[in-house]
Amino acid sequence: MAYKRILLKLSGEALMGDDDYGINPTVIERVVSEIAEVTRLDVEVAIVIGGGNIFRGMTSSASDKVDRTTADYMGMLATIMNALALQDAIRHGGLESRVQSALRIDQVVEPYIRGKAMRYLKEGKVVIFAAGTGNPFFTTDTAAALRGLEMNVDIVLKGTKVDGVYSNDPKTDPDAKRYRNLSFDEAITKNLKVMDATALTLCRDQKLPLSVFSIIKAGALKRVVTGKDEGTLIRA
Repeated sequence: MAYKRILLKLSGEALMGDDDYGINPTVIERVVSEIAEVTRLDVEVAIVIGGGNIFRGMTSSASDKVDRTTADYMGMLATIMNALALQDAIRHGGLESRVQSALRIDQVVEPYIRGKAMRYLKEGKVVIFAAGTGNPFFTTDTAAALRGLEMNVDIVLKGTKVDGVYSNDPKTDPDAKRYRNLSFDEAITKNLKVMDATALTLCRDQKLPLSVFSIIKAGALKRVVTGKDEGTLIRA
């Protein structure tokens, strides 16, 4: 087994499927089945979830003249909604999970406590981290890098709609090529939009590898976890 403990970063957009908004039930069931498949390999799974399918703070701040700080807090609340939906889907899938939030809403979710999260992982529970870092101006990508380091994971996996990092947008450029391997410096200097620069720099400086793959593609998560050629692997 290539990795024993992973941090899976799920974008909110990945949960939409072909819908324009919200959570597609078929997509979230498929994601849960992928997660269940790797937990059966005794892989410990932590998840950071985004909220772009409900509300995107940065975009809304720019386009609707919402104060950036307010918009970011609204985006954090959207991630909590996604985390609760994912937790419920995981429960229906026969797995145990816990949601921990960087914002305190004690009637709904637990506050983030590193020691408890580590214990849950060792007990085989899926831990879902919501509300990003709890601070405005930091994306959920940065939260994924931060929580990954705090949880001592072997790798951060970014599950998207695309099966890796490409030299150009594969939707518009048929000649775009998928990178199998990249360095963090290449990803940053080529502006490949893998993650935001803060997240990439944090992973690079702490030598935490990152893999970008399609969470929609059947079996892709298991292939990444078992070290097969899937997606794009980025290392220091």
